[in-house]
Amino acid sequence: MLSIELIRKDPEFVSKALARRGEEQPIDQIISLDEERRSLQAQADRLRALRNETSRAIGRMSGDRAPLIAEMRQVGQQITDLDEQHDQVQAELHNLLLGMPNIPQPDVPDGEGEDDNVVIRTWGDMPAFDFLPKPHWDLGEILGVIDLPRGAKLAGSRFFVLMGQGARLERALVNFMLDLHTTRNGYTEAQLPAVVRRDVMEASGNLPKFGDNLYHDDEDDLWLIPTAEVPLTNLHRDEVLPPDTLPLRYTASTPCFRREKAAAGRDTRGIKRVHQFQKVEMYKFVEPETSEDELQGLVADAEMVCQALELPYRVLQLCAPELGFASAKSYDLEVWAPGSKEWLEVSSCSNCTDFQARRANVRFRTETGAPPTLAHTLNGSGLALPRIVITVLENGQQSDGSVLIPEALRPYAGFSVIAPH
Repeated sequence: MLSIELIRKDPEFVSKALARRGEEQPIDQIISLDEERRSLQAQADRLRALRNETSRAIGRMSGDRAPLIAEMRQVGQQITDLDEQHDQVQAELHNLLLGMPNIPQPDVPDGEGEDDNVVIRTWGDMPAFDFLPKPHWDLGEILGVIDLPRGAKLAGSRFFVLMGQGARLERALVNFMLDLHTTRNGYTEAQLPAVVRRDVMEASGNLPKFGDNLYHDDEDDLWLIPTAEVPLTNLHRDEVLPPDTLPLRYTASTPCFRREKAAAGRDTRGIKRVHQFQKVEMYKFVEPETSEDELQGLVADAEMVCQALELPYRVLQLCAPELGFASAKSYDLEVWAPGSKEWLEVSSCSNCTDFQARRANVRFRTETGAPPTLAHTLNGSGLALPRIVITVLENGQQSDGSVLIPEALRPYAGFSVIAPH
């Protein structure tokens, strides 16, 4: 959530910054509601002070107190009316603020869309084949590791089943990535709920903006998480972290659930874009002064996974209109899928500055006795499945129809080759 103080102080800056994202927001209405809210609060506070002062005077009176007591009853009703008006205005203002995205950082490139994302670097060589490489939906069927028809039979379109070595491959990938992040990159592993409360979704920035793309239990008002970022954002909700606590770095593997309504018109063949998938997440709570360095470190940690798996990839800096709702600056990692003949995003690493921390009320002290300060939060996939399954299969395919899996993964999988059935 953006700071109302910032909007009040420099509405033109906020409006121009959001215009870089292609966003028009009701800045004038927000400022008007803020002024009304503060005016109602001031009126109520003055009446409370009057009532308190008069109550003390009544206590010292020896004469007829009835007129003053009756007058204070009327003042009390005025205070109640003002409080009700204040709460209504506050709720309207809060809802408008919840709908405003984060402000892009100054070094985020301008642009119109994904074609304006900037390739920062590439790594690895594109695989060369002396045969026509197959896409993963064909490989999965030939190898008996991906079953799309049975996934649709169980849950409908864009669900799938991994079988045999396919299921073991995904499990090996998850364990490999968690071990890498915890033993080499300094993250603490967390096991998290896959359902969360409404206020937890709001704090991460998923509600109300993306409600239509989330799975919801109406009876208990619980929401299936679209990413572990959601519960991790709220891990220290309403806490003031003591000095020398930050940075805190967490990693978690969770199922992720997305209705993906916005992607209905995009290519959904195979398991590239599905409603349920597994993902390893990286998440950081850091001090504001270090958040840019921590973002670069987050990207490097995601790259380390791609390099260990010998997957050719590229790093893109996203232009302003392509930033996620909560992000002020983002980099995407895309791995080459030679069978599908496309780059697949396997990680998006973002600096959300204090946007999520303000919603979740996560603060820290720089030293004992210092006033609490909002933390900065960062998140990134480390990495996302099943797209890594896709790229492992497509990059490792051999002329005889088998697939060689990366050497680093073999101790986890217990095999080195997936052969046709």
